[in-house]
Amino acid sequence: MRARTAATAGRPLRVATVITRLEGGAGVLALRGALALDPAVCRPTIIAGQGDRLVAQARAAGLEVVIEPALRAPIRPASDLRALRQLSWLLGTRGFDVVHTHCAKAGAVGRVAARRAGVARVVHTYHGFPFHEFQAGPLRRAYVSVERRLGRITDVALCVGTGVAAEAVRRGLIAPDRVRTIGVCADEPGQARRPATSPEARRRARLALGLPSDAKVVGAVGRLTYQKAPEDFVAALAELGRPEVAGVWVGGGELAGRVQARAAKLPAGRLVLAGERQDVPDLLPAFDVFALPSRYEGLPTAIVEAMICGVPVVASAVNAVPDLVIPGETGLLVPPRRPAVLAAAIGHLLDSRAAADRMAAAARAHVSGRYGAAALRDALMGAYVRDTWSPSRIAEDFLARPA
Repeated sequence: MRARTAATAGRPLRVATVITRLEGGAGVLALRGALALDPAVCRPTIIAGQGDRLVAQARAAGLEVVIEPALRAPIRPASDLRALRQLSWLLGTRGFDVVHTHCAKAGAVGRVAARRAGVARVVHTYHGFPFHEFQAGPLRRAYVSVERRLGRITDVALCVGTGVAAEAVRRGLIAPDRVRTIGVCADEPGQARRPATSPEARRRARLALGLPSDAKVVGAVGRLTYQKAPEDFVAALAELGRPEVAGVWVGGGELAGRVQARAAKLPAGRLVLAGERQDVPDLLPAFDVFALPSRYEGLPTAIVEAMICGVPVVASAVNAVPDLVIPGETGLLVPPRRPAVLAAAIGHLLDSRAAADRMAAAARAHVSGRYGAAALRDALMGAYVRDTWSPSRIAEDFLARPA
């Protein structure tokens, strides 16, 4: 099938955003990217294997969402081949100019389908990688090999954070001239940037979580998955050994039952599993410390949101997290899978309030104005249109074309 371009057709770009699960940090970034695009310039369609709250939000905003049930996260050859056939047909019959894939499974199936369908431009976002140091060597090497092959059919790779971009280059996943570094989008659609945490915001947040107003609170936000290592969060609370400190984990996921069982071994009230919430920015002021113990990451939106709220952060020193957490300046970094070290860092921030407040203020200044919708829109348009075009003039050029 011949490649199509909106540049020659004088119409908005038709963009297919393909993601396995429209949820979590990757889902939030994919959705906010689609919402940031000028509808006069781009006409996005989200194609997802599953989703709940974010799917409803996308449709309420007027975006087209197509659910393809065969597109699932686990590697299952039968459903993966079915997803490939379905996506190839969908991308080929709908006349998309750009296919933009997110994460590993949708990135593999979606990019192959896009090339089979003759789509003119294939863009992939690395939110992180499917390989990491905690995998067996042969499995890790197999993932790297697959990503290198996929890199040959990818026009642009958008890497969420410099750590992710550096890893993509170091591993040879794609030619260096096709690598771009982007940030997350911490702007809620239709909402102004939130002020730093106030005593009243803290009181309301703790009331919403059922926490005493005078408690010391360590919180985390993320899906309860292997990647996020919630078991290390529970272990760190136990290692901390301070009954006045309560833990909060906001987010659901497949490990919810296992984490609940571990939490039951802590003293009563030590850990609140808040589940999926739509009011995460309103809950962050409840935290005295934000802790994220992930095994691997991209550039977590939750850390940016915590920093905007003025909450001091401790996080694993993985992938692009150091873009945000500069040790001793904007927060503390700890090695992954070391809950005792995580507990010590949490204790330091709880006990050294002057240092914690200094780092929180520096962190807020560090992220201020850097992770907004406008920057994401410009990055996406720079990837969707040939690099001979200046991203700053893309919208003007398209709007000047005859209808």
